[in-house]
Formats: sequence, structure tokens, C-alpha cells
Amino acid sequence: MPPRSRIRDGAAAVESDTAAVGREQARQRVIEAAADLLAREGRDAVTTRAVAVAAGVQAPAIYRLFGDKDGLLEAVAEHGFATFLAAKHVDPDPKDPIEDLRAGWDLAVEFGLANPALYTLMYGEPTRTASAAFRAGMEVLKGRIRRLAAGGWLRVDEELAAMLIHATARGAVLTWLSLAEDRRDPALLTTLRESMVTTVTNEEPAVRDAGPAGAARTLRAMLPEQTILSGAEQDLLREWLDRLAADG
Repeated sequence: MPPRSRIRDGAAAVESDTAAVGREQARQRVIEAAADLLAREGRDAVTTRAVAVAAGVQAPAIYRLFGDKDGLLEAVAEHGFATFLAAKHVDPDPKDPIEDLRAGWDLAVEFGLANPALYTLMYGEPTRTASAAFRAGMEVLKGRIRRLAAGGWLRVDEELAAMLIHATARGAVLTWLSLAEDRRDPALLTTLRESMVTTVTNEEPAVRDAGPAGAARTLRAMLPEQTILSGAEQDLLREWLDRLAADG
């Protein structure tokens, strides 16, 4: 390629990258302006004209960036999920996994109470669960649940536990926000949280020793009491459990 052609192509690439950066900066500025309007004045205040003025852009720019007002609100909701995800603290080895569960639940509720309009936008419509940040947040929750299961603390199936934990936190916030201020009793939140903990976890770990070996020993000890498996199936499972238990 002749030198001049390479220079022109390089300049075009730089110009394209600069335009992309400028577009993303404008997009972020509009999202933050919309989120601020939402927090201060409510959803009805988030009009394309008001957001454009607050963000310092022309109204047509919002349509180019988001398609329409619904697209803008989707982006604001995604911004909310990302903000919440950034606030989550992940301890890969908590000393007390049940207290870790309580702390995660409290964090979710506190975020909702501190950001009522944003939270309502995020969780008021089922389609919001398609958000990448929402799914990442659910993976954090599933990690907490997996640690409970590995320690023998989990009373229900992992998938059901995730739904129960998420549903009680979401329901707690939306119910609280629907109440008149003089009817908001903190006992509502505490009771919902503790009901969730009681439903999802055991008072004592079902597995004395954490890890596959401990779980295998516990299951092996319980095998004679169950009748679902045939004799041959029990013998095969017992063989597998013996191997796992021996590793511990």
C-alpha cells in the first residue's frame, strides 16, 4: 500500500475511534442526566426535552443514541443494575455464610430504599431481567447460595433458594415504597428477611465437614433410610460416595 494511502486509512481510523468515544461519552452523559432527573423529580419528569437540556445535547441526539424514550429508560435501568452490582461485596470464604446471606439481602433492600424511583424502574417490569448487569448480580447471589449448599446449610434446591431470596428482597422494597410513610414499620423488613433465612437455610449444617468428602459421608449415612433408589442403584451410589469420602 502506498504511504499516502496508509496515512489516509490511519487518519480515518483515528477519526472513527474519536467519534465512537465521543458518542459513548454523550450517551453516558444523557443516561446520568436522566437518572438524576428520575431521582429528583420522578419518572414523569424524564422527558426527552428535559433530559436533553440537562445533558447539554440536542433532543434529536437522544433518538439517535437510544431510539426513543423507552430505549433511554432501558439504558437508565441498566445503569441502575450496574451501579448496584458495583456496590456488592463478594467474600469468597465468609466466616458465617448465613450472616453473609443476611448482609447481601440487606444491601439489596437498602439500595432500593435509597433509590426508590430508580429501583421501581429497574424492577417494575419483568423484561428488565434481560439486563447483563442483572444477570451478573444474580450470579453473585448464586455464589452465596452455592457456599451455603457446600457447607450443608441449604434447606431447599439452589434455584428455588435464588428465587426466594430475590423475591423477598424485591417484594420488601416495593411493598415498603407503596406504604404511606407513617405506616412504614422496620419490623416488616426484618421479619421478611428472617422468614427468608428460615425457609432457605437449616439451623445446623446438614454436613458436618464442608466439601465433597463431608457431603459424601452425610449422604452415605442417610442412604439406608431412603427408598427411592433400587438396591443396585444404592450399591452403585454407595461405591461412588465411598470414593469421595476417602478423598477427605
